[in-house]
Amino acid sequence: MKAILEVKDKQVLRTFPLEKIRNIGIIAHIDAGKTTTTEMILYYTGRTYKIGSVDEGTAVMDWMEQERERGITIKAAATACYWCDHRINIIDTPGHVDFTAEVERSLRVLDGGVVIFDGVAGVEAQSEAVWRQADKYHVARICFVNKMDRVGADFYYTISTIEKRLRALALPIQLPLGSENLFRGVIDLVESKTFVFPDNLDIVPTEVPIPESVLNIAVSYRQALIEKIAENDNQIMAMYLEGKDISVPELKAAIRRLTVAGKVMPVLCGSALRGKGIQPLLNAIVDYLPTPLDIPPIRARKLNGEGEVFCQPRDDEPFSSLAFKTVSDPFMGRLTYIRVYSGMVRAGAQVFNSTIGEKERLGKLYVMHANHREEVDYADTGSIVATVGLKKTSTGDTLCEASRPILFEAIRFAEPVLSMAIEPKTKVEQDKLDDVLGKLTVEDPTFKVYYDQETGQNIISGMGELHLEVMVERMLREFGVKANVGKPQVAYKETITIPVESEGRFIHQSGGKGQYGHVWLKLEPNERGKGFEFLEQLRGGTIPREFVPAIQAGAKSALGSGSLAGYPVVDIKVTLYDGSYHEVDSSDIAFKMAASLAIKEGLRKAKPVALEPIMEMEIVTPAQFLGDIVGNLNSRRTHIENIESHEDSFIIHCLIPLAETFGFASDLRSLSQGRASYTMQFHSYKELPDDLTGRIVAGGFSHARKDK
Repeated sequence: MKAILEVKDKQVLRTFPLEKIRNIGIIAHIDAGKTTTTEMILYYTGRTYKIGSVDEGTAVMDWMEQERERGITIKAAATACYWCDHRINIIDTPGHVDFTAEVERSLRVLDGGVVIFDGVAGVEAQSEAVWRQADKYHVARICFVNKMDRVGADFYYTISTIEKRLRALALPIQLPLGSENLFRGVIDLVESKTFVFPDNLDIVPTEVPIPESVLNIAVSYRQALIEKIAENDNQIMAMYLEGKDISVPELKAAIRRLTVAGKVMPVLCGSALRGKGIQPLLNAIVDYLPTPLDIPPIRARKLNGEGEVFCQPRDDEPFSSLAFKTVSDPFMGRLTYIRVYSGMVRAGAQVFNSTIGEKERLGKLYVMHANHREEVDYADTGSIVATVGLKKTSTGDTLCEASRPILFEAIRFAEPVLSMAIEPKTKVEQDKLDDVLGKLTVEDPTFKVYYDQETGQNIISGMGELHLEVMVERMLREFGVKANVGKPQVAYKETITIPVESEGRFIHQSGGKGQYGHVWLKLEPNERGKGFEFLEQLRGGTIPREFVPAIQAGAKSALGSGSLAGYPVVDIKVTLYDGSYHEVDSSDIAFKMAASLAIKEGLRKAKPVALEPIMEMEIVTPAQFLGDIVGNLNSRRTHIENIESHEDSFIIHCLIPLAETFGFASDLRSLSQGRASYTMQFHSYKELPDDLTGRIVAGGFSHARKDK
């Protein structure tokens, strides 16, 4: 089916109507099988003719050299495929917590998601993290319980963990036929039929009646399915109470309504590695996940500040889009991914970047297939495309028509928690290093760089050891930079513990016009995690309002280096309440300097303390190693929150200072004979104990567990 639309006096051929487009993400905990599932989807939709393998380093979606070497996804990769006359735009996201920014910006622009769960482990630590991210952006989801052919796979246990740990209303629409090495198919509860999957991936699944041995279980679960739907859908409730038969199309329509609304999460199962359950998963993506038309119109703020505008998903609307990803392509240069929310745009068109207030010109437009590109003439509503030529556009920027300047909500990313020094081996390499660092910071919003004046080194910061390791490898191998790298260091912060009032006075006379700035600031501790807050409570015109922005800027700048050990100061509220000015000599620079002096003086008086990043860790270990691992954790200032038992293994949930995690991977391997595993993610900043504060002030605790 094709639709022809009139757009700006030109006929545009829309190959796929909006109701036949699905923009989805594949999200999960690391090693749950996201990339393998995506590879199978591409194979069965005819997008690829050969199945890529993560273990063999041949996966299409894991195209980076580091991804293939490590067997993990590092960058979110986009592709498009076709199933039952529908176009499915897919983004395969990383599962490792160090690359959570890739998940964050992908979910920001997606309409639906397929959440993959390990059929043995159920819901894992990063499963919860990506689930919260999907909740944040109201992404509709279906669940796929993978690895049903593995020893210990338990579909019903996974369902219980989804309900318990994610607090979601799981709606099993399939049941497994067999388990572990006997897993051979799925029972479709909606259509009351069974699909048996042959070992040969190229043979079509066989449709058979539900076996007598599991018929009672299937009937019971189908009845429970209808009851759950009736409890949440008025149309089905009315039919259920009247005793009417509910047809399959009516049941599917109700599941779709509830899934799009985020009220239920349909659950399917299979084994992606064996190609079992993939075709029914594709059917579920088409049947239940939303189209761009199902998503409420995207809210944007008018650039002139006069209210809001809602961008309708229509091609004849003014063009609006969000740049959600920027990469440095060695052949194409700067490649920017955009999601089009309304209107359409042609290659070479001029667009307005409302975030920075400048016009940019699009280059060629591409539909991406991992690192391969297919050039297209235009991008219409609902499209996810990449473009070249945007020199100033960064992640989170809004691109729109100049005739309707609007601003979408920016994408917010977590702050880096780990740092290391990097310096060129020769002076000749300095410019090259600076250029590469600039490209990488544009590409990855969680990768930060600053120059340390005292040591003369570039300091790079990231989300964890693996994140920094990958970035350094890219610099050395992909960009050919020759540099020396220091050991990872914890990104400590500082804050204050008591409110104080502080005066800042900057007066300078040099014969001509002088400088005069005078402020009184009140510094107060802010809630943990709330950051910097600036309030203005001036009375009686003591300082003209025009100088307030400069005072705020001076205060914020001074918080970049604390009085305790020079770490950035966070979670502080600064109130400007008094001061004075000179009609001739006062200036922005003078008040900025005065605010900076007031902050530095106030920090010394406000009993500063050091803060350290705390990580949320989850460890899975066989029962026989539990005692030794807990003992090791206790030696690392770890707070163990709870320990769950699951069959013959235990899951330890704990909070551990980032400084204590260095070397833990090696210890865990040796303590468990390589059988235990762990994942961790940033939790919060907490006050560092006094004895360790003294050590970082003295400079002896910059690298974790250095003296242990």
